[in-house]
Amino acid sequence: MAAPSIPAGTGDSITVPKNIRWVLLGVMLALLLSMLDGLIVGTAMPTVVADLGGLDHMSWVVTGYTLATACSTPVWGKLGDLFNRKTVFLTSVALFIAASVLCGTAGSMTELIIFRIIQGLGAGGMGAGAFSLIGALLPPRERGKYQGMTAGVMAVGQLGGPLVGGFVTSHLSWHWAFYINVPVGVICIAWCRLLLRLPPTQRRAKATIDWLGIMFLTGAISAFVLAATWAGSTYAWLSWQTTGLAVLALTLLAAFIVTERRATEPLMPPRIYSGHRNFPIAAILLTVSGITVFGATLYLPLYQQVVQGASAANSGLLLLPMMIATLITSSIAGKVMTATGRYKIFPVLGTLLMVVGMGLLSTMNTGTPRTVTSLYMVVLGAGTGLCMQMSSTIAQNAVELRDIGSASAATNLFRNLGGSIGIAIFASLFTGTITAGTAATPAEGTGSSAATAHPTQTARGLIYIHDVAHATHLIFLTGACIGIAALIASALIEEVPLRGKSGAAASARPDAQTA
Repeated sequence: MAAPSIPAGTGDSITVPKNIRWVLLGVMLALLLSMLDGLIVGTAMPTVVADLGGLDHMSWVVTGYTLATACSTPVWGKLGDLFNRKTVFLTSVALFIAASVLCGTAGSMTELIIFRIIQGLGAGGMGAGAFSLIGALLPPRERGKYQGMTAGVMAVGQLGGPLVGGFVTSHLSWHWAFYINVPVGVICIAWCRLLLRLPPTQRRAKATIDWLGIMFLTGAISAFVLAATWAGSTYAWLSWQTTGLAVLALTLLAAFIVTERRATEPLMPPRIYSGHRNFPIAAILLTVSGITVFGATLYLPLYQQVVQGASAANSGLLLLPMMIATLITSSIAGKVMTATGRYKIFPVLGTLLMVVGMGLLSTMNTGTPRTVTSLYMVVLGAGTGLCMQMSSTIAQNAVELRDIGSASAATNLFRNLGGSIGIAIFASLFTGTITAGTAATPAEGTGSSAATAHPTQTARGLIYIHDVAHATHLIFLTGACIGIAALIASALIEEVPLRGKSGAAASARPDAQTA
C-alpha cells in the first residue's frame, strides 16, 4: 500500500547548516526572553503597584500583554511567509526591546499598560518567528535531534523567571524587570544577524496583505481572550457580558472563515487545516497541553505553599520535578523520532501520561507529602514532554514550506488560547471553592486566643487550607477530563513519513512537487 500523501514542499530541499546548534541558540534566546518576561513581571507587580498605584487596573498589565501577543501572532507568522522571515523576526525582537525600555520608564499604571501592549505585539512575533525559523532551518525528520534544546529553554524560562524577578526587584528596582530584556535582546539580534542564514525560497511576485482577515481575526481573538479572562471572576459565566463576548467571538470567527476562503493571500490559509488531518489534530493536542501546563504552573506552587508549607521565596523551584521530566522525555522522543522516523506513539503515550498525571494530582489532600506530589509532577511532566514539542513538529510536517510561518503562528496561538481557557476554567473553580468555604466560616473574634496563634492554626486558616486542597482537587480532576479529548485525538494521528532525510519522503510521495 502506498504511503499516504501530505502537502508537498515541506522541507525536502532543506540543507541543515553545520553550525545549526549555534544558529538555533540565537533563535532560542528570543523564546527565553518572552518566557522570562512574563514571569519576571509577575513577580515584580506588587512593587510596581506600590510605586505607581493603579491597583484596580493592575490586571490589564497582564491582560493587555496577553491580548496583544495572541492577536499579533498570526499576523507576524503571515508576514514571515510573505516577506523575509529573518527580517520580520528581528523586527519583532527590536520592537520588544524598545517597548521594554518604555515599560521601565513608565510613570503611571496607564503608561505601563500601553507600553505592555506594545511589548506584547513584539512578543507575538518572537514566538511565531522562532518556531517558523526552526521549521525553515530543519526538516521534520531532523528536528527531533534538537527538540531537547527547545524544552530546555522553556524549562529554564519557567524556573528562572520567578527567581530572577525576585532578585531584580529586591536588589535593584522594578524598572529592571523590563530593562533586563535589553541586553538579552541585543545579543539575540546580533547573534542572528551574524549566524542565521536561511535557505532560498521562492519569491512571490506580489505580496497582498489580508487586512480584512486581520481585522476579523483580531476582533475574534480579543473577544475570546476577554471572555476567558473575565468569566467566573469579573463577571459570571452566564452574564450578558460574558455571553455577549462569546457570541461576538463566534460571529467574527465565522466572518473570518468566509474572508479567508476568498482572500488572495489569506492570513491563515484554509489549506493548512484541510490539507491533512494531522494539523487540526495537532491543534487539539496543543490546546489541551496549554490548558494542562498553565493549570499546573499556576496552582501547583499555590497548593505546595498553602497546604504543604513550602517557601514562597523559591516558588519557581517547586516545579523542578515536572520541568526535568519534560526535558528528559522531550529529548529522548526527539532522538528516537529522528533515528526511526516513527512518532505517533509519543503523543499517544504523552496524552495518556498527562491524563494519569492530572488524575494523580487530583487525589492530593491536606495530608499529601511533598515527595508524593513531586512524583505525580514527574508523571505529568513526562507526558507534556512527549506531547507538546512533538505536536508542533507534526503540525509543521503537515503543511508546505511556504505556509510554515502561518502554521507556526497557529500552533502558538492554539497553545496560548488553551492557556486562556485553562486560566478561566481553573480560576472560576478556585474562586468559587474558596469563596464558598470562607463564607461558611464564622469570623474569628478579635479577642480570642486563636486570633493570636499562627494563621494556619485558626479555624479560618484551617478551613482555608482545606478549601485550597479541595479547589486543587477540582482543578486537576477537570484537567484530567479535558485531557481525555487529547488522548482520543492522538489516536487519530496518521503516521506519514517525516520529510528531510535522504530523500525518503520524496520517494514515498510520488505526487511531490516543488513548493
